[in-house]
Amino acid sequence: MYSLIKLKQATLPLLRRTMSSQEPDVLFEALNNAGIVTLNRPKALNSLNTSMVSKLLPQLQEWEKSKSLVIIKGAGEKAFCAGGDVKAAIDKMEGPRFFHTEYNVNYLIGNYKIPYIAFINGITMGGGLGLSVHGRYRVATEKTLIAMPETKIGLFPDVGGSFFLPRLQVNLGLYLGLTGDRLKGKDVVKAGIATHFVPSKRLYELEMLLSRCANDIEVNSLLNKFHEPSEDFSLASNIKHINYCFAASTVEEIIERLEKVQNEWSVKTLETLHQMCPGSLKITLRALQRGAQLDLGQCLQMEYRLACRATENHDFPEGVRALLIDKDNKPQWNPKSLAEADDEYVESYFKRLPEDKELKFFDSKL
Repeated sequence: MYSLIKLKQATLPLLRRTMSSQEPDVLFEALNNAGIVTLNRPKALNSLNTSMVSKLLPQLQEWEKSKSLVIIKGAGEKAFCAGGDVKAAIDKMEGPRFFHTEYNVNYLIGNYKIPYIAFINGITMGGGLGLSVHGRYRVATEKTLIAMPETKIGLFPDVGGSFFLPRLQVNLGLYLGLTGDRLKGKDVVKAGIATHFVPSKRLYELEMLLSRCANDIEVNSLLNKFHEPSEDFSLASNIKHINYCFAASTVEEIIERLEKVQNEWSVKTLETLHQMCPGSLKITLRALQRGAQLDLGQCLQMEYRLACRATENHDFPEGVRALLIDKDNKPQWNPKSLAEADDEYVESYFKRLPEDKELKFFDSKL
């Protein structure tokens, strides 16, 4: 008995030390002329939480003044960043706090004065696209898999999705935003989401050489040397159908047009849309239509209203419950159908918040 007590006493300091020396969720390193960010939650596929975005904002601001470039990457082999931690985001208090900081990070990246290079190696979804697509350079690899799957959980493509998706060629962004379809490898460059394709085994060498670059001309030249051009686009045979179907002004009309196409792709796309949250489809289409006319900051302010309303309403918490918490995959949406998600319901999401609750950017003049 005595030895057991002594053993427990001896292991307590060790336990405390292990807990206190837990790996930080985001790592920052200065390497030559570069600031290197590593999202460091590999077991959670580097998904973002409030702690991470709260650290990213001041560090990126500081490096913008002191470094020649910034490189951001994910720890482990599986993911750059699989998105935001939505289980925390559905909380009425924590959700708006998380979105407020995350959208400020997206805004900073979109306006960053020095080259910002994202290595989108592995799974890159939702919030992971927010940390990459607004930057000047996005490097995809053969392991890259991107998607904006928010309509499946009662949300909408946020983190500036309403800005970058409608700006992709041939209505591709509307298709990706509504269906959550995935693109892989070189397709990510073809779609215009990544700027370069580099095999994953060359990323370390690329990072070392980039860190010695002194300006954007050197960065651009080096990336072009490493870039391997793409072959055909896997969606090429259906681009004309995507362009036609997703040019429609309502979700109902998109469905009508898909029914007319009558091929394997349109049947699969219809099945996908019928699995999505009806309210989310309506809100997403309107956000992308409006976002096409707005700048990044205005898009993020619009999205912040939508995100705050999503935490207060039924569908987002219900989608997260059904797909990620209980995993019964049987969400009970409300409104239940596209017809019930009427104009009044959709517009209620877009209304301005009370002035003190609106999204304010770190550089806004008070």
